[in-house]
Amino acid sequence: MPVPDPLPPIPEDDEALLSECRVDTFRAGGKGGQHQNTTETGVRLVHRPTGLRAESRTERSQLQNRRRALARLRSKLEELHRKRPERVPTRIPAAQRRKRLEEKRRRGETKRLRKRPDPGGE
Repeated sequence: MPVPDPLPPIPEDDEALLSECRVDTFRAGGKGGQHQNTTETGVRLVHRPTGLRAESRTERSQLQNRRRALARLRSKLEELHRKRPERVPTRIPAAQRRKRLEEKRRRGETKRLRKRPDPGGE
């Protein structure tokens, strides 16, 4: 799902953020035996406006997993809203460029001298 260009603002409270999400519960699975295999404690939140997903299944309580998933979703949304500084392309100074080329030539010459001489002669 493509992210909308003007990003919607992040709601301040958890209830408002939760109202913008689709909440799925599922069986957490993994270690924990019969209790974990029979109760749906895993929580997956899908933020409808952006399509971002966050899930949690580490706790035994669905309520704690929902809080944890909300915190993860909030951090993902904040990362999406964060403005990245523009990259400033840099130039290699001419002296440094010459030094690199000279080192390449020297290295190539060293490698060429390692080879067997051509029997036909040059």
